[in-house]
Order: sequence, then C-alpha cells, then structure tokens
Amino acid sequence: MTRAARLATTAAVAAALFAGALPAAATAQPGVASAGWAGFVKAGTSTAIPDVGQCSISGPTSVTSGLVTGSGVRFGGATSTCTTTVVDPDFDLTTTTSTATGTSFELSALVSLGGPRVKLTSYTTTCQADQGGTRASWSFSGLSGISGLPSPVPANYAKNLTAGTTVLATATFNEVLLPTPNDGSIELNMLHVRFLPASGITGEVVVGATSCRPTP
Repeated sequence: MTRAARLATTAAVAAALFAGALPAAATAQPGVASAGWAGFVKAGTSTAIPDVGQCSISGPTSVTSGLVTGSGVRFGGATSTCTTTVVDPDFDLTTTTSTATGTSFELSALVSLGGPRVKLTSYTTTCQADQGGTRASWSFSGLSGISGLPSPVPANYAKNLTAGTTVLATATFNEVLLPTPNDGSIELNMLHVRFLPASGITGEVVVGATSCRPTP
C-alpha cells in the first residue's frame, strides 16, 4: 500500500485556512529534514535517538545514515538533502527544498504489552519554500500495525494504538505545526507516536520530520 498527502501554506492565506484548527509551534527552522527521532523510557530503560540523518540548508546539506536502533525502535537507512537554489540573482531570490527518505522503520515497544508492531517499508517528507510561502508533503509505503487510514489523510489525524480496549498510545499522521502569529513557515511530522500512561511508557517517537520558512 502506498499513500501520499500534501499540505501547502503561503504567508497570505495560511492564517485564514488554519486559524484555530492546527496546533501552534515555535518558528520553524529554515529548511531541515530528518528520518525521525525517538525519546522514551520503558521499564527503566531509556531510548534516546536524535534526529536520524538530518540535513539543513545551513549545513550539512546532504546526509546519509545507516541503521540506528534503540530498545523498542529501529530506523533503517536514511538519506536527506537540503538545497538552496538561486532563481533570480539580480534580486537575490531563492527557493529551498528539504527532503528526507527513510527505510525499514519498526516500533516494537508496545508488543510486549499486547499492542501492535508498527512497521514502514519506506517514507519521505519534503518541505519547499519560496518568497511567497511554504509547501510540505509526505508519502509512505508498506505500513503495517496500523490500519483504517482515510485517503487523503487530513492534517493531525490520530489513531489509537491499543491492547484490547486499553489505549497504549496515540499515532498522529500528517502532523502540521504552524507558528503564532503565522509567518508562512511550517513544521511537518509524517507520524508522531505519543505513549500514554496505560502503557507504562513515557515519551514519544517521530517518523519523518521536516520544516521550512519562506525565503527572504
């Protein structure tokens, strides 16, 4: 199964489209992308994985990462590129594109509790910016452990990860964060898992992350 989603904002229309509808965030970084990160504690064991294969338009602009594992989570190989392109040298106009692609993601932290094993074969997140605004998009293939996603997936669509009737965690797809006041920048997490108290786990996992700001 392959799914894709796109969400675009511009400095002129973002406030009208999303006011009161999306969570607020600090100002987005001006062009970064990574395969994701993890930080949680289960049964006294801490798992801390910083942004996997993260690039930035301020450098490094191209990153390749191998397999990264922690107790209960695995990020396969990842590549990322963050580029700045001069489109009009006479007026110093630029565009940026920040993209990260990950493979073989697996979250197994909930399995011993009777919850699902969440896996992704591959996934990509991209953030593009120009003087007029920003556009963020994502896609994935080979999802297992979570079913019943709508098509297209709306912004901040949440699914419960359960063991029987017990909700162990929430999985938010297409998580969009906009600053307040809105300056046209955007942060996008393809998938954001937050562990709940019933799991006995504290922390979260993000799969596929990117952000960008309008160019000057």
